[in-house]
Amino acid sequence: MEKFIEKATVLIEALPFIQQFRGETVVVKLGGSIMESEDGYSRIMQDIAFMECVGLLPVVVHGGGKAISRSMKESGIAPNFVHGLRVTDDATTRVVEQVLNHEVNPRLVDIIQQFHGKARGIHGEDIIHVEKMVGVDPETKEPLDWGYVGKVNHVDIEPIRAYLRSDIVPVITPLGRGNDGHLYNINADDAATAIAIALNARKLVFLTDVPGLLRDPEDPLSLIPSLHLSDVDELIERGVISGGMLPKIKGMVGAVKSGIKKAHIIDASLPHSLLLELFTSEGVGTEITQ
Repeated sequence: MEKFIEKATVLIEALPFIQQFRGETVVVKLGGSIMESEDGYSRIMQDIAFMECVGLLPVVVHGGGKAISRSMKESGIAPNFVHGLRVTDDATTRVVEQVLNHEVNPRLVDIIQQFHGKARGIHGEDIIHVEKMVGVDPETKEPLDWGYVGKVNHVDIEPIRAYLRSDIVPVITPLGRGNDGHLYNINADDAATAIAIALNARKLVFLTDVPGLLRDPEDPLSLIPSLHLSDVDELIERGVISGGMLPKIKGMVGAVKSGIKKAHIIDASLPHSLLLELFTSEGVGTEITQ
């Protein structure tokens, strides 16, 4: 009997969160090493199906970096990264488009459907308009050129909203179309942030390879569960926020400043971490609030 009471307690704990978020849009960015584990991303898609079933409006934005690198190797194309971003020429663009739009995206849609959720893929270039990303090397002051890598300047949200109105989960690839008509690769974190802001989402969630923001990267018990915007600059100055975590936190800060109530970063490898973060009092990752 105890185990049944425990199950009921879990459901009751989730109730106020379900009531609070019902009808609210939650943008979930999925990427990193979890994309290499079918069991791992299947659990996440099950979480997404659960969210839709209880009345939330999830929107999925996904990457596929390792699958792209594998396909490039098979095609004899050497990967080239500049300051952490993949340099994307014509040949690389063709590989990126094939992997994201025609391999990874349909697979994620199919898994949601296997869990009796409704989902449809959206090719990012059909709704995301970009400009070519440019930059300057901070040391040499020389211009940086990533090829066909784009910076989002507009998202057409109507196709997303049309799916949400029909209780369909949109699953979106991080690709965009430039004014030159060319396809552009987009950093998936940036694409998810731009989509969340355009939709005025209630929450933006990054599923990553780490438990959240750690005070000590070597100590998983040093998780910072909650941050206010006012805390971020100090943590950057102290080096607590650095490396690959820096652009994610900056994206979360930009999202919250733009009106999204909370942005989260959680460990994708923890089973059902998405549900634990959204529907329990303690949560399992790091959240940023105003």
